[in-house]
Amino acid sequence: MRVSETDKSETPLERQPDDNGSGHPDGHAAFAQVTRGYYTPVVVLFAVTLIISNICATKGVEFFGDASVSLGPLQILPIATDGAFFLFPLAYILGDVLSEVYGFRATRRAIYYGFAALLLTVACFAIAIWLPAAGFYENQDAFRTVIGTTPRLVIAGLAGYFVGQLLNSATLVLIKERTKEKHLWARLIGSTVVGELADTLLFCSIAAGAIGIDSWQQFVNYVIVGFLWKTLCEVLVLPITYRVIAVLKKREPSYAPRESDPLHA
Repeated sequence: MRVSETDKSETPLERQPDDNGSGHPDGHAAFAQVTRGYYTPVVVLFAVTLIISNICATKGVEFFGDASVSLGPLQILPIATDGAFFLFPLAYILGDVLSEVYGFRATRRAIYYGFAALLLTVACFAIAIWLPAAGFYENQDAFRTVIGTTPRLVIAGLAGYFVGQLLNSATLVLIKERTKEKHLWARLIGSTVVGELADTLLFCSIAAGAIGIDSWQQFVNYVIVGFLWKTLCEVLVLPITYRVIAVLKKREPSYAPRESDPLHA
């Protein structure tokens, strides 16, 4: 019997009989296949780091509070920062890993995911605070104080994160287009300098009053200390970043030179 062209074009799934007209074959249930690779776990860690960092950042932190040392407009001591100072640099390190291994487009997609996760977190916190507290619940004020955020801080955090991460990724891939696989340290540090500076300046400019910074001296101190700390973290963990990038490049079978522009690859 001659097989028609229509029959030839049908997939095995479509040609199999079904018992309910749903298009699903008899036998086992149908499922979609999960694409293998390391991109998804890195993106998840990236988004989780952002969420935790933004929660911890609501706490102001001060070191050497009893000391007072200044150098011109720069207040050396005490050191004023936020509760996420030890964690937020990890987001930029993960951004570097994504940019170096998967390119700008994939990293930009991860940044969008992180942005959406932060918006969802803020919305859920607002709803949880708004919901009426049970009669036996005595921590409503403390709950609101810890996870409640002002619109100014939300805007500052989202703007700083979005602009800083995009600049960080774009800078890295543009440097990589010139250096190829050489001088990884240059693009890791160079991209961090650009991204962190933009992030810190933008966040502090918008949020200064909301986090208690009321003088130019405190503002300059907050910006410089935050920028230097985050950049120093990048330098200190370079051996780990190198190792993670090397493992991912080796295990991702699709890692290869691209013909397109680096910002579209």
